[in-house]
Amino acid sequence: MLMQDQNITGQDPSQKNLKDNNTATSKVAVNNSYLQSQLLIAMPGLDDPYFKQSVTLICQHNEDGCFGLTINNPIQITVDEVLKQLEIDSEHSIANSAKTKYTQLNKSASPKSMSALRGGPVQTEQGFIIHDGDKKWENTIAVCEGISVTASKDVLIDIAIGNGPENYLLVLGCASWEAGQVEDEIINNSWLNCPVDKKILFETPYEDRWQASADSLGINLFAMSGISGHD
Repeated sequence: MLMQDQNITGQDPSQKNLKDNNTATSKVAVNNSYLQSQLLIAMPGLDDPYFKQSVTLICQHNEDGCFGLTINNPIQITVDEVLKQLEIDSEHSIANSAKTKYTQLNKSASPKSMSALRGGPVQTEQGFIIHDGDKKWENTIAVCEGISVTASKDVLIDIAIGNGPENYLLVLGCASWEAGQVEDEIINNSWLNCPVDKKILFETPYEDRWQASADSLGINLFAMSGISGHD
């Protein structure tokens, strides 16, 4: 089963972080300088098979560590296939398709054909929905104003009947870092970071998201050396 009617379970730090309530999550974003709500952009020299040329939305970051979802690695699983695995009647999504608005990226898609994304190497069978709007489901956390992540089955039921968020991504698996780890990796030139952009999240084609994220910083990644690190 890819999504559960319960809080997320799995490895730290994501297990601990996502059990915090929405109020606590909002305080983290406001009261410190951590990377929550930033996009983590892989440098050209990062050749890790999970993160090469990746863009990862940092959903939570605090003194215990960092939790994120990669947003540019589509896989051969559709939203409709996930609905079928969870025994959610996807026919509702067809009958109510007129209720659902789609972005430029997905306007020709429906839940039957929209690809899921590989979110990272941790909890690879756990599903997460990155979405816009203010609506909350059983296990929703706020990433920043107007963008949240939900990891409970109820959001998929609403998507199937046309009552889900206007824009969303279905992500399987996540990424997590121990306390101080991602900061060290940034110092060692493994990553760039930039503020989250809804256009990148929900409109930019997956294959263009890596450079589009860097464009917001005025950086051409394709012109950079593939060698990272300090002497």
